[in-house]
Parts: sequence; structure tokens; C-alpha cells
Amino acid sequence: MTTFREAVESKDLDAVEAMLADDVVFRSPVAFSPYPGKAITNAILRTVVEVFEDLHYVRELRDGDNHALMFEAGVDGLAITGCDFLVYDEDGRIVDFMVMVRPLKAAQALAVRMAERYPDIQAAAAAWAAAQ
Repeated sequence: MTTFREAVESKDLDAVEAMLADDVVFRSPVAFSPYPGKAITNAILRTVVEVFEDLHYVRELRDGDNHALMFEAGVDGLAITGCDFLVYDEDGRIVDFMVMVRPLKAAQALAVRMAERYPDIQAAAAAWAAAQ
């Protein structure tokens, strides 16, 4: 079985999608409101993997159904450090996905890149939901 870390680092986004619960909630580091549902979370994660340059995990902590993965990447040539905080349900699917990033300048660059792609993210989420 592929772990979340292995799936992300190998860019196996179909495996990542399979790990998401239907009712997953994504909490973005650059948006105020959370994004509920597998369709939008899947579309966001597929876009983030494209936006981040050289994404790699550097530390990992697990405590039962709680999982934290610290990562490093680049955005527009700026170094960014972040952490993915995952909560799993009893079936091992991700039900809560929160991301935090630093420093502010890199977070702002991430916000700009994701905002540019948000119409495509919404379209991909709608298409995915319609195909289910």
C-alpha cells in the first residue's frame, strides 16, 4: 500500500485521490474558508503539485489517526516551508487536510499562483463530480 507521502513525492495523484474521504475538508493556508468535499480537494491538490517547485517532505510525525508531514518546496523561486496536517477516519481515508506555510512572502506567492488557477480548479472539480 502506498503512503500519502510516497504518493505525493512520486506525483501519483490517483493514489492521493483514493486516500481522500468523500467528505474530506481541505483547509488552505491562503484561503479563509475551508473547502468541503473530495472533488474540490482533489482538484486543489493536483494543482498544488504543479505550482510547487521541487516539493519534498523532510519530517513526518504520526499519532494514531493524526499525521503531520513537514515539506519544503519553491514558489516563483522563493523557498517555502510547510506542514500538511492529516486526520484519517476509521477506514484510513483522509477526512481533514490542513496546510500551513511560511514565510509570508512565499505564502503570498502561493496565493497568487493558486488564485490564477482557481477557475481551472473549479472546472476540474465540477467535471470530477459529474463523472462520479
